[in-house]
Amino acid sequence: MAEQPATLVITDQDTDSLPSPTEEDDVIGRIERLELRKVWKHEALNFTTWLAENIDVLNDATGLQLVGVEREKSAGSFNVDIVGETDGGRVVVENQLEKSDHDHLGKLLTYLVVMDATRAIWIVADPRPEHVAVVTWLNESASADFHLLKLEAICIGHSAPAALLTQIVGPSEELKAVGTEKKQLAERQRLRYQFFEGLLNYARRETILHANISPSTYNWVATGAGIAGVTYNYCVLASSARIELYIGNDKKLFQTLFADRERIEARLEYSLEWQEMGKGCRISRSYDVAGYRDDDHGRAAYKSLVEGMIRLESVFKPYLKKAAKTGN
Repeated sequence: MAEQPATLVITDQDTDSLPSPTEEDDVIGRIERLELRKVWKHEALNFTTWLAENIDVLNDATGLQLVGVEREKSAGSFNVDIVGETDGGRVVVENQLEKSDHDHLGKLLTYLVVMDATRAIWIVADPRPEHVAVVTWLNESASADFHLLKLEAICIGHSAPAALLTQIVGPSEELKAVGTEKKQLAERQRLRYQFFEGLLNYARRETILHANISPSTYNWVATGAGIAGVTYNYCVLASSARIELYIGNDKKLFQTLFADRERIEARLEYSLEWQEMGKGCRISRSYDVAGYRDDDHGRAAYKSLVEGMIRLESVFKPYLKKAAKTGN
């Protein structure tokens, strides 16, 4: 018979002999926050010196490995609090034992450029929300990396004071990805606006249909068709464009027009795409020869798009006029 593992059984009587927690065991210390100026009386002489000598505290807070640390490094007519090196390049550190302000932010950016650094660290006593937002934006937009850290001095009971560094904002792949997407979006918006500016200028010479419409940074421009929620739209993508009659929240009107599809397309002399979507319906014609990323072909497509829109409006106008009178 296999040997059974031993089992420890504790009875009520046994527990009487177990040691009970002492009063000292129940005491859990509380963190007490100290005034920074009582721990480091002078920012440059005391805090910066201490930080340079205890750079591992900063490394732990940022996840970096700063080496070759120098204090009060000359940068033109300025002195950088701390300059160090990582495997990614030079790092500048700006210390501020008060609430963050624009002056120190400006210094940080100046030092970054003058020292040809790839990373900047700003240590402050109290980060203002607007500066948190700025450093976040810099991490999205700039080629350098930025860290914003909150500095506190603490002790527990009668212990010696200790520095507590908390990173409020730091660089990340997610922020860089957001920044890249924002740049790409801005570029798309610029190109779409440019495309529609040229298209609408051309269209105004041929028809009054979109004469009072301004260029858009979105991928469409629209003008009313005489019925609420119904518009004639020019739409553009990166490598294609389309004209369309868009019907919002009126499936009955769409079905009425769809019933005359063959007659409508015969008059147009081109076929259409008829789409029922979630909230609206689209009757459109696509052009694969144009797009906002191709200036030359985009300009060449203006004529086709405008001629197609003029014909679209001409054919649908009596149908929409009848629908407006009869309520579909």
